[in-house]
Amino acid sequence: MVLVTGGTGLVGSHLLLRLVLDGTKVRAIYRTEAKLQEVKKVFSYYTENSDTIFNEIEWVSGDILNLPLLEIAFKDVIQVYHAAALISFDPKDFKKLKKVNAEGTANIVNLCIHNKVEKLCYVSTIGTIGRSVSGEKATEDNDWTEHHTNVYALSKHFAEMEVWRGTQENLDVVIVNPGVILGPGFWSTGSGKLFKTVNKGYSFYPPGGTGFVAVEDVVKIMVKLMTSEIKNERFILVSENFTYKEIMTRIAKRIGKKIPHKKLKIWHLQVGRYFDFIKSLITGNPRTITKNSIYSLQHPEIYSSKKIKTALQFGFTPLDECIELCSRKFIEEHFLSK
Repeated sequence: MVLVTGGTGLVGSHLLLRLVLDGTKVRAIYRTEAKLQEVKKVFSYYTENSDTIFNEIEWVSGDILNLPLLEIAFKDVIQVYHAAALISFDPKDFKKLKKVNAEGTANIVNLCIHNKVEKLCYVSTIGTIGRSVSGEKATEDNDWTEHHTNVYALSKHFAEMEVWRGTQENLDVVIVNPGVILGPGFWSTGSGKLFKTVNKGYSFYPPGGTGFVAVEDVVKIMVKLMTSEIKNERFILVSENFTYKEIMTRIAKRIGKKIPHKKLKIWHLQVGRYFDFIKSLITGNPRTITKNSIYSLQHPEIYSSKKIKTALQFGFTPLDECIELCSRKFIEEHFLSK
């Protein structure tokens, strides 16, 4: 039995589909019925037998902070894919982020050790990769620093420390550090927001850029790592490094929207940060523009995936193929919702 946490998210849902199609016996944790419908929708993108595949999964209601539930979920489990996480870049959410991402991961690691699980795959983020010297590509060997680190990345760093602790107690692990993950569905979170933003036809695009990767590549690599002899290693997963102008232009062309052509100035972002803070105070919604996010836009990183390419002899899918699929599904759903 293989256990998947975060199975109702972008990575988790695609991972479950691949595991079931590979004939793997899978158990997954979910929090709400609404989330399960999202999984079915993702399955429907790739197969006409989405309900049949969905019913092959053993679903367990709960979360990674619920120890009694986790103890039940770990029964007869030999491998664990830990993809569950709370995502927020709002500094006021740091305590919640640390509890879910770090303490939740500690629970997973402890139960892996207790139940003698053969291997654990942890889904982290490139945000935990230390900053590189100017002009150099960021690699897995970069030293970690909290300087100008957002609260989400900090909480994931703490989570990685829990995973590495597990290796000291004879737990075999692999950690993947994906860039921005592109994949269809979940249009209101993560990379899905890029499609919604471009669809609004704004003229402006943010400065900077980052590494991007297709969700199907992330899932393929995770499964390959778990079935390989590789252990106690971490891997950056980035297919291509794009500026935000480049990625938004590619999306705009495919969904038939105006290409953004005006670069946001830093003073625009600083003013936006002020109003974003006021809006957060009034509405209670999370902040989206912070001092650290502006710093990242001013100082973008270029990421190297040489290590994973060499370790697995892996060739990444061209991102334009993923963008094409995402755009097509976005247009279909946007049209049907009108």
